[in-house]
Amino acid sequence: MTKSSTPSPSSNNGWHDFVAGSFAGMAQVAIGQPLDTIKVRLQIENSRFKGPMDCFFQTLKNEGFFALYKGMASPLVGIGAVNALLFATYSRFKSIQTIDPSNNQLSLSKIAIAGAGAGKPYISKHICANELIYLWVKGVVNSILASPVELLKIKMQAQYGSVKTGPTAKDVLLYKGPIDCAQKLLQEHGIRNGLFRGFWATVFREIPGYAGFYSGFEFAKRKLTLYGSNPDNLPPSRLMAAGAFGGVCYWLCCYPLDVVKSKIQNQTNPPKGSFYVFNTLASIYRNEGWKALTRGITPTLINATAQKI
Repeated sequence: MTKSSTPSPSSNNGWHDFVAGSFAGMAQVAIGQPLDTIKVRLQIENSRFKGPMDCFFQTLKNEGFFALYKGMASPLVGIGAVNALLFATYSRFKSIQTIDPSNNQLSLSKIAIAGAGAGKPYISKHICANELIYLWVKGVVNSILASPVELLKIKMQAQYGSVKTGPTAKDVLLYKGPIDCAQKLLQEHGIRNGLFRGFWATVFREIPGYAGFYSGFEFAKRKLTLYGSNPDNLPPSRLMAAGAFGGVCYWLCCYPLDVVKSKIQNQTNPPKGSFYVFNTLASIYRNEGWKALTRGITPTLINATAQKI
């Protein structure tokens, strides 16, 4: 094979990544929304449901099948842009770290950096402390898109009932839809504490989560590749298996922080203090125990696997 026949690291960037990320994101939402609704309801409720199946059947009984798709409009519109950014940034950051164009297989540690960080004009041969600072850049940029999208989704998923009043007196529907929710949050709390509530909690989740996803994905690809073959040329079945493994790694690396984020974004009032993420984490552990930080992880891991197959 001649050198010119081998794609350069940057040949898969740009619009290919944008389109791939957009369609992948919409497919993820369509497939995973019911399990995501169960996950969120288990995370924010400490006594209402006995477990995932109880949550599922209570939702069907009290609200109907389509209640499992509450909040889908927000991520369906926004997650395409979020995933497009992830695909494009990861591809670009991976190519930046490639020292030898003839051998572009990075170490798993650098794959994790590519997944979690972006924005640096160059990367040295060895991971150093300064490079870790740039992990925050990727987390912040992605959270600008992900945080309001997920906030509106959670607000809709946390509403019980299908009419003006829910199954109990306290279950009053506050929002007619994501647009109405966004307008009311902006009117009552402004941009920072309204639409971007839980922004830093999202940042803290994204960094370890995507480091885990991309390193897990590349690890599985290499393990599933036959000796002498290229990991980038895996058949679809093995590529989907690697994607499922990456999805599981994502949640195992960040799930307690996702519980914290859901709690914060579902609060009636904005969190207070500069260390609200850590304060919320400590409060959950103190009042509900460590198991509360894993509540809802079973449907989440099933969802992470199903979305990649």
